[in-house]
Amino acid sequence: MAAPVETLDTEGRAWIGALYAGVWLLFLEAPAAEAVRLAPAPRGFLGLVLVVAFAVAYLVTFLINRATRRAGQQVPVQRAVVAVGLLTGLAALLCVAVGQDGTATFVFLAVASVIHFEWRWAVVLVLAIAGANEVLPHVVHGWTRQPSLTLAVALAAFAMTGVLRVIERNRQLIDAHATNAELAVENERGRFARDLHDILGHSLTVIAMKAELAGKLFDVDPERARTEVADLERLSRDALADVRRAVEGYRELTLPGELARARTALAAAEIEATLPGSADEVPTDLRELFAWTVREGVTNVIRHSGARHCEVVLAADRVEVCDDGPGPTAPSGPGSGLRGLRERAHAAGATVETRRLDPGWALAVVRA
Repeated sequence: MAAPVETLDTEGRAWIGALYAGVWLLFLEAPAAEAVRLAPAPRGFLGLVLVVAFAVAYLVTFLINRATRRAGQQVPVQRAVVAVGLLTGLAALLCVAVGQDGTATFVFLAVASVIHFEWRWAVVLVLAIAGANEVLPHVVHGWTRQPSLTLAVALAAFAMTGVLRVIERNRQLIDAHATNAELAVENERGRFARDLHDILGHSLTVIAMKAELAGKLFDVDPERARTEVADLERLSRDALADVRRAVEGYRELTLPGELARARTALAAAEIEATLPGSADEVPTDLRELFAWTVREGVTNVIRHSGARHCEVVLAADRVEVCDDGPGPTAPSGPGSGLRGLRERAHAAGATVETRRLDPGWALAVVRA
């Protein structure tokens, strides 16, 4: 469904651009009115045809140029020369057909020059158009000087220059947003890959080694082989659970994942870390509780302790987060994090212990 939405959005923008350009064509009312007045004569009919032709040519060149600029491309010089040359020719013929009222097209010529050429050439052309408006009344009999039109030419060119700059800045902003989005996705992929490696790398290695050992023990020591196979089954289930939770977007904590994130967070805080290489000895029913403990303990170390070193110790029935900082790793009052950790520990039949070290603090969760 993405393609139709994009198509509709593009078409909608095209209509907005056409409407924007079409509104300004109302300033061709003066030559159109003069052409209607002269309509019984061939000059009048020619004038009407030229007004319509100029309006269509201006609208088409404006929209084509707008689409080119939105795509971040430069207007080819040949196409710019053809477009402005065509409009200039139609404007000249219109002036011949309806007289000085045809000079209303000079404003459109100035705008077309700005949108089609680089600013240096655009300035030359706008000055030429303004100069022509000042010189022609002295050359053509019956024409009068129109300083307001000269001012309109300059203001229109200046305003269109601002519009083009806004369009270019918006395009650059859109490109920057797209680049940032791509980088964010790439960073997330890299982070997920690192976490997945930390979660599975050691577990799969241990599983492979235990499977090999069990295979060798079947004939030598069947009882120990059965023990290894049972341990192998537990490790496999734990690894599968960790992967599922990781793929689900970290909605649930995993002990290997928390250890991996603790390593990254402590490194970012410039705190030396001593972390266990695996969590294989932790029973399945304690893994989530110990993951919460690691998260709470490391968070408090980073936020409150002022420590230079942090150590996480894991055992089958115990997890401890220690630091050497002067401040407590947990708030002195009943903080929400520590209170929540005590509730989880109580539900799992464990207790939360905090104690002062020399120097530092320790946070531990222990199941008797």
